[in-house]
Amino acid sequence: MKSARAVPARSRSLAIGMRALGAMALALTLSSCTLLGGNSGAKDASTPNPEIADAAPAELRSYYTQQVDWAECESDFECAKVKVPMDYSKPDGETIEIAALRLPSEGSNKKGSLLVNPGGPGGSGYDFVRDAGSTNISEKVRSNYDIVGFDPRGVKRSAPVTCMTDQERDAARAKVYDLGTDAGLAESIADNKAIAAQCAEKTGPVLGHIDTASAAKDLDILRAVLNDTKLNYLGYSYGTFLGSTYASLFPDNVGRMVLDGAMDPSLSYEELTSGQAKAFEKAIRAYVTHCLEGSDCPLSGTPDDAVAQIQDIIAAVEADPRAAKDGRVVNASMFVSGFILPFYNDDNWPLLTQALDSALKGDVTPMLRLADFGADREPNGSYSGNSSFAFSAINCLDYPMVTDTAGMRADEQQLRQDSPTLGSYFAYGGTSCLDWPYKNVRTPAPAEYKGSTDILVIGTTGDPATPVEWATELRKQLGTAALLTWEGEGHTAYGRAGECIGDAVDGYLVDGKTPADNTVC
Repeated sequence: MKSARAVPARSRSLAIGMRALGAMALALTLSSCTLLGGNSGAKDASTPNPEIADAAPAELRSYYTQQVDWAECESDFECAKVKVPMDYSKPDGETIEIAALRLPSEGSNKKGSLLVNPGGPGGSGYDFVRDAGSTNISEKVRSNYDIVGFDPRGVKRSAPVTCMTDQERDAARAKVYDLGTDAGLAESIADNKAIAAQCAEKTGPVLGHIDTASAAKDLDILRAVLNDTKLNYLGYSYGTFLGSTYASLFPDNVGRMVLDGAMDPSLSYEELTSGQAKAFEKAIRAYVTHCLEGSDCPLSGTPDDAVAQIQDIIAAVEADPRAAKDGRVVNASMFVSGFILPFYNDDNWPLLTQALDSALKGDVTPMLRLADFGADREPNGSYSGNSSFAFSAINCLDYPMVTDTAGMRADEQQLRQDSPTLGSYFAYGGTSCLDWPYKNVRTPAPAEYKGSTDILVIGTTGDPATPVEWATELRKQLGTAALLTWEGEGHTAYGRAGECIGDAVDGYLVDGKTPADNTVC
């Protein structure tokens, strides 16, 4: 069977975490977001207090005590760049800058800063706070904390992974490989090798230092320059992995930490991909059941029949890619990328229904718009971010992967069992890292948090990207943690799951009231 797969051929798994989808509800136009305007001058210059400076590691003291100038950058926001070592084993060597954006609190009893990561790896916290911070984070929290988003190293504005021109990205997404044959797999591997070389050339040596442990160390420097003795943190999806990594490295510096849409750091890449494939198949069943109850559903029959109809349209596009209204050819990989995006928020299911209805009538343009949105492609053909490249680059450092042909083919067979609808599209992730210029620096292991501060872990029963079971496992690894579960659909909970979740999180962040362990909303 021919498999359409964009270069680089890799599974878009490990908590894709497009958290901002919940805030903007994937506007039907899928219009682009404008970038920030220029700085209008220094708003605030802050230097860590003596307590923070004295506690800083000696070899990193200059970073922890740096003066950071916060400048007005757009409307009610302030922006800054924070200097960190490129390589923490060589703190006197080359440096990079982490871009941060702050929504200042207007409350009179501010508790400090709340740093936010929306997921990925590769998601921009800077964009999330700018575009969704005032809607996804409650007024109660915003009145008590400065809300700070940042682009982790390797992402968008912070020493970004750079690999291709916009035209090359379009061509790569349009390419099709017959991965079921040795020749097709070899072609994919060769193309990924060439892309890896481009990434190394265009990005430079920082490409070898964008692992999650290094990003967690950056978090501690951000905490310090914000004058916080403890890190207060809200992490969604991959952001929970970043948060649990921080808690393992800096247990005494953990303040109030919310990990929503939890990842289990003890799982291998292949185990994570398998879990996500199963969760997406479960989400598809939930969607079709809901769709069939409505009057405008383009699917028919039983839920089994409806799932089969979705599988048929994917197979049809795989066998015969179709042209969208802008003239671009939509292959199955692009189609599937658009198809999965609305599952991150069930408020977006009507968009999926519309896109499926159009596709079944022969028009794949709405599905292409969804795929473009997920790929950071703007209507004018430019790409506004680098999330796909950062995703692959960070995962290649964080995870050893199965890269031999026999192993990848066996993994594909397992994934087809895990998800008959999408399993093959989660396979062959190892082709991205087979010839990556930097080897993985981490072996999967449980989080090791020895701190005394309660951490709040949240799972969602119908989460397609971070299965609820992962939240249960992470909670076990974090010692003094509490598990909060939302019985709902979509990816993550806080900011969209109603008062039960919202009040519990707000009470924890603002009042220090940890919900009872195993609370269910």
